[in-house]
Amino acid sequence: MPLITVEGPIVEDVEKKRQLARRLTDVVVDVYGIEQVTVLIRENRPENVAAGGVLIADLHAAGREP
Repeated sequence: MPLITVEGPIVEDVEKKRQLARRLTDVVVDVYGIEQVTVLIRENRPENVAAGGVLIADLHAAGREP
């Protein structure tokens, strides 16, 4: 059974998570022909992720995007 792990920012909108899970699953079913697909969404707070050695929280505070 394929496992898809998505690492990203916190998303409060559950409907967006449903759409993400459904669309990722549809692609795997189309490509592999496997019906049993698990999608794991891991949400990371901005103070726990860095880009280019700078915390995402600090980039947001400075009005910049990673």
